[in-house]
Amino acid sequence: MFIDTHTHLTFPDFQAEMDGIINRALQAGVDKFIVPSIDLKSSRDAVRLAEKYSPVFAAIGVHPQESQQFNPSLLDEFYRMAQHPKVVAIGELGLDYYRDYAPHAVQKEILELFLKLASEVSLPVILHNREAFVDLISILKQKSYKNLRGVFHCFSEDEHRGREVLDMGFVISFTGNITFKKSNSARVARLLPLKKQLLETDAPFMAPVPNRSKQNEPAFIPYIAGKQAELHEVSVEKTAQVTTALAEQIFPKLNK
Repeated sequence: MFIDTHTHLTFPDFQAEMDGIINRALQAGVDKFIVPSIDLKSSRDAVRLAEKYSPVFAAIGVHPQESQQFNPSLLDEFYRMAQHPKVVAIGELGLDYYRDYAPHAVQKEILELFLKLASEVSLPVILHNREAFVDLISILKQKSYKNLRGVFHCFSEDEHRGREVLDMGFVISFTGNITFKKSNSARVARLLPLKKQLLETDAPFMAPVPNRSKQNEPAFIPYIAGKQAELHEVSVEKTAQVTTALAEQIFPKLNK
């Protein structure tokens, strides 16, 4: 069994054939999906999707690129949604200094609001980092967040920073980019322990080889798992076992 821990099934790319997307994934051995959100609307949509499809679970939150549009007065609705039995995480949260859709100060403010929420409701976080690692780590180290745990998704840093993340009690995940030719992410994935890594597609983005020209979808998880098996010199079955066990540990509500 595989778990796709990060797939944007609420995006318009998937709406025309949701049944087909999910059925193809199930046939490929992907039994559960976590759908992260980028704003209030997509959070509501993720919850509705999770209610409709039993293999789907939701994460709720505000992406850093959407942080300038978020009104903190709406936070109460996120607190209510967090109690839903199929909301397994708070995310996707983080900092993005690459595109700068929002001022850094605003990104930090919204991130801290949602980290506080995650801490108070005891849910893991799904973290986005793009060219903001130092600031993100600094915020995560604040002692006001109790028992904070979660995943740095689509990890793009080096081995040293990867080990720093793991030492803090977080885990990491890589996308289909580890299958790309001369991928630095593949080298980092190989150097870090498989038992601390999750599987994700980040669909509809970054489809793995041999599907790079196609829209990414959860059914492509086996290609990513196969590359991880190759990198760590284990079987695909072992990769599935290790990554699934970790996903169920990090996101306990997957088991309820």
